[in-house]
Amino acid sequence: MDVLKGVLLEGKKHYSDLKKRIAKDLKSLPAGSIKERRISGAVYYYLQKRVGDKVVHKYLGKEKPLALLRQISQRRSLKGELKKVNEGLRMVRRVEGRRRA
Repeated sequence: MDVLKGVLLEGKKHYSDLKKRIAKDLKSLPAGSIKERRISGAVYYYLQKRVGDKVVHKYLGKEKPLALLRQISQRRSLKGELKKVNEGLRMVRRVEGRRRA
């Protein structure tokens, strides 16, 4: 039983550390999405995000913001990874709870 307890503690630490790293990385990446608007034949790019109950648009310019698009894509990927990490933590906690009962 000590081996199982060690494995559970190791898994819990792994998922907790991973969650902290992902949360830190998410804070450094921009939230929202890039919207393209065509006005009188010209293309303009905006960063669209929710602030409270409002959707806010920030003008980015006429050039496609490739670096920002990569960052937003990376953020979206990290959020998916965070969901998996949270599920792993829930499973570890569930098993720990069963062992105590």
